[in-house]
Amino acid sequence: MDERDHEGSDRSYVCYHLNQISSRGLPFGDNPLGYSLPSFLLQFSLISIVTRLVQLILRPIGQPLIVAQILGGVLLGPSVLGRMMPFLAKAFPKTSRLVLDTVSVFGFMLLVFLIGVKTDLSTVVKSGRRALAVGILGFFVPLGLTGLVAFLLNEFLSLDHDVARALPHVVFILSMTAFPVVTCFLEELKILNSEVGRLASSSSLVCDICFWFVTCIDFMAELAKTNSLNVIIGSSLSAGLFFIIVILVIRPAALWVIHHTPETRPVKQTYIFLALVTVMATGLAGEVIGIHATTASFILGLIVPDGPPLGAALVETLDCFVSLMLLPLFFAVSGLNVDIFHIQNLKNVGVLQLVVLVAFIGKLMGSMLPLILCRMPFRDAFSLGLIMNSKGIVELAFLNEIKNHKIVTEEIYAIMIVSVVATTGVISPIVKFLYDPSKRYIAYKRRTLLHIRSNDELRILACIHQQEDVHSIISLLQVSNTTRDSPINLVVLHLVKLTARASSLLIAHRERDKPPRNPTQSERIFKIFKKFEQQYPEFFRVHCYKGISPYMTMHTDVCTLAQEKRTTLIILPFQKQCTSGDSGESSHAYRHLNKRVFDQAPCSVGILIDHRILKSPYVITEHSAFRIVVLFFGGIDDREALAYAQRMSDHTSVRLTVLRFTTPSQTEIVAGTERGKMLDADILNNFKLRTEHTEDITYREKTVTSGMDVIMVARSVVNAYNLVMVGRRHGDSPIMLQLAKWNERGELGAIGEILAASELKGEASILVVQQQTRVWGLRDPEEDTHLTRIKL
Repeated sequence: MDERDHEGSDRSYVCYHLNQISSRGLPFGDNPLGYSLPSFLLQFSLISIVTRLVQLILRPIGQPLIVAQILGGVLLGPSVLGRMMPFLAKAFPKTSRLVLDTVSVFGFMLLVFLIGVKTDLSTVVKSGRRALAVGILGFFVPLGLTGLVAFLLNEFLSLDHDVARALPHVVFILSMTAFPVVTCFLEELKILNSEVGRLASSSSLVCDICFWFVTCIDFMAELAKTNSLNVIIGSSLSAGLFFIIVILVIRPAALWVIHHTPETRPVKQTYIFLALVTVMATGLAGEVIGIHATTASFILGLIVPDGPPLGAALVETLDCFVSLMLLPLFFAVSGLNVDIFHIQNLKNVGVLQLVVLVAFIGKLMGSMLPLILCRMPFRDAFSLGLIMNSKGIVELAFLNEIKNHKIVTEEIYAIMIVSVVATTGVISPIVKFLYDPSKRYIAYKRRTLLHIRSNDELRILACIHQQEDVHSIISLLQVSNTTRDSPINLVVLHLVKLTARASSLLIAHRERDKPPRNPTQSERIFKIFKKFEQQYPEFFRVHCYKGISPYMTMHTDVCTLAQEKRTTLIILPFQKQCTSGDSGESSHAYRHLNKRVFDQAPCSVGILIDHRILKSPYVITEHSAFRIVVLFFGGIDDREALAYAQRMSDHTSVRLTVLRFTTPSQTEIVAGTERGKMLDADILNNFKLRTEHTEDITYREKTVTSGMDVIMVARSVVNAYNLVMVGRRHGDSPIMLQLAKWNERGELGAIGEILAASELKGEASILVVQQQTRVWGLRDPEEDTHLTRIKL
């Protein structure tokens, strides 16, 4: 079969390669693996090595992975190394390129299926007016402008026939903003769950829907031009039958698998295998009835419910293989097909680059206009407009498709690939420079326990990883001395790792009308807190939220919610070791989360460590005693911990002890400024005055000479008290330097790490406190004056 027979054909890239194999026969005898497999492994190794080297070179200037992968293919292709014919003949012989091309397209097909699994179409409904406006204008404005420019160029300039034929397809590709491209771009920039990141994800999904809507209209118009009633009826019936089978047969089967998989059990491998077979069968069926194999795979992915158990199992099984093995091949093949020496007509370059520039400006205008009208800061709106212009694998797939159908020439294809690389390569560092989500967490007033008034509402954000974290937090809330004049406004945030979803989520929990038969972990957690609120209706107000995001950016959800709710204290549970089902990666991720929250939180932060074996809440009554000790070394964080403890001391069941550490010599146990020492003395003197009027609070001093003395005291208090409180940061001193050597991971500070160590046996909970560090206009961290209160 001659390649010219494929011009104008509706067959896909996959179908094209299958026809090539069937017509030419498999190379090198009956056993193609005798040559094809070693050749494929050689090609994959070369691509991996070159791509990795390019990535290492481009990483310092903030280039995304897609740029390195495409440039790696370009280096290996006819543009650079491929100019040496011996290298090209040995590394990439024509007969083996067929296998490489087919495997790369198969990888793209699996990727599209996974994107469908991760996509939640309800995001469009929940996206809001801003996302709808950005998505709609972000597609139709560049489509209209580039279409107009292409029409004028075609009318008033004598364009080449190849350029004139390619322009309509180029206009559509430049007008689209692909949802999977944007989410991957945002995840690589680590802003997926920021304000701009969420808006860009929702807007790109709306833009995608607009693109496919226009594409369907165009397809129906082309179908109507055939003037064949049998073709129209046959295409409509076959497409309708395909959707009926997918919706009424395959989706119920997926739901059956979900309902018959217990929450604590993994999905059976048999079901995963059947799902893969279904993907292959769906792609084949789509090709037979005239639907692109990748489109059929995407539709199949959409009907699979996202999240655990089935969606998460499919993503965990396939994601690593696709992203690390098959996708680099796809990008590299796109680069291998580029020969920049085919670019010889400067007029064609100018025409196409003008269209690219108009599309870029049009999308920037369409994306920014509704945001400016909604009074979003210009810098953020401009960043989102740039993100909406990002290009990636979907645009490459369309370019490869029209190239294989001979709609674009080698020259036009090379120009467009260069444009994709240049656009994405320029956008990435600019967005990194312009948009820093942590800047919005800077508060304009003090949000600390030390500065809150006694009759003010105490606002606490309690973060939960798993249900075992609930009881220790409830016990802490019970002794926080809530009153009618000073109730606690509690925001509960369940933090969930992003799996089997393309976009992050931060939503308020809404109770169902009927209690679910099989409640989710989030629903069980929120039910406990709601029941706690019902027990103390005048003292607690509970608001429940769920945040789904990658571990690396999970702190953004915490800080965003703390800023929106004007929280005074964030409480994070400490995962001191991996629980069943967790990995070393998750343990490291929890520590990374704690550190990032410490660095960026707009208020004070407390890390709660529960050493108890039985994770049940303390039974606190009027006749029981809840013993609390504050280990006071000195410094701003110790003062914050003492301020919280003083609030607790007004509770009738609390017995508070402050243990002040001193040294026998004149040297200070911690270094600090004269102002800091004065503030330490002031808060301790006020506390000593309180000890004269009650026996429930006591003040003691402990003289230590070395770090080992401090450790011995720590071991004694965890067995004698229910709650141990200490500040996170302490000034440098010989004793603190000794303690720091015991554990160098140190996001909890020298004392906090010792108390959190699993070797430290005891039944006490530990609260490591850090006072707010990010206040607008605050330069001196020891500054302790009350700022003007602003009613927001």
